[in-house]
Amino acid sequence: MKLIEKLLQCPQCKSNSLKYSQEYVNCLKCENEYQVKNNIPLMFLPNNWKKSINDVSKIVKKFYEKTPFPNYESIENKYDLILKAERSFYAKILNEQIPFNTKVLEVGCGTGQLSNYLGIAKRYVFGADMCMNSLRLAENFRKNNNINNTSFIQMNLFKPVFEKESFDLIICQGVLHHTSNPYLGFQKISQLVKKNGYIIIGLYNKYGRILTDIRRSIFKFTGDNFKFIDPRLRNIDRGKLKRESWFNDQYKHPHESKHTIGEVINWLELNNFDFINAIPKTTPLNPLTNNEKLFKINKKGNMIDHFIVQMFSIFNGYREGGLFLIIGKRR
Repeated sequence: MKLIEKLLQCPQCKSNSLKYSQEYVNCLKCENEYQVKNNIPLMFLPNNWKKSINDVSKIVKKFYEKTPFPNYESIENKYDLILKAERSFYAKILNEQIPFNTKVLEVGCGTGQLSNYLGIAKRYVFGADMCMNSLRLAENFRKNNNINNTSFIQMNLFKPVFEKESFDLIICQGVLHHTSNPYLGFQKISQLVKKNGYIIIGLYNKYGRILTDIRRSIFKFTGDNFKFIDPRLRNIDRGKLKRESWFNDQYKHPHESKHTIGEVINWLELNNFDFINAIPKTTPLNPLTNNEKLFKINKKGNMIDHFIVQMFSIFNGYREGGLFLIIGKRR
């Protein structure tokens, strides 16, 4: 809590004049009072947008409160979590390449598996999400496994509870495309990155999502039959809850948008970030290797390169539901 007290601000008035207790965080300027439950500060404030703007926060929040993603089925302790994470190429090299003592914020952490995994090493990791059911699972796992470098907080990403330029690295994967305004969300969270710090953004690709959209239509037409057409649902080493969780997140979500490589690179440039790397790479015939340096500058490619890469993602992007990652560095 000592570190989080140095970073927090009131999401209402942006003041850092806060008073802390075991049960409340009080703003001394606007007198807002935020509860602390199960060691989680509840600092989510709803958007106060115009009525003409379609705010999907409520329906998305309701969806994840009912179906937290991902679940902890077959993950009983931190050693199980490590084994699961290190079967993932990306999670493994991410953990290997984030230095110790780094301040990391995962925006839209869900049930906190990545935050808890990264916090096992000597880093300061904060997981923020708007759904209490997910955060409760994350905090209970953290507490039961004595992961002391990770903390969780309830937050609206459009109303950040952290001061600007607080973090060395921000991770936001599979989140912004479930909001009403992904670019505005990017602008808000990118302000929390320190100069020379990094941001990792994961979004559904416009092309990589095509097969998922086709399968979604088949499921809708057949009453959720023929689930075997999704490769992950055929995987027998996944438990029933994991398969249901994946199916709901991929095919039953109430809102999603889709994006392109060029679009997100443009976001970086408009907000004082340099392109560093991407998964998959933004140039064709340039595969990831076991020695990949995530935070080393790569070629960002041109429109033709991006088109070719995204065409390939139609067929090989199914593993992560058509998700692609872009890494930027703040100037």
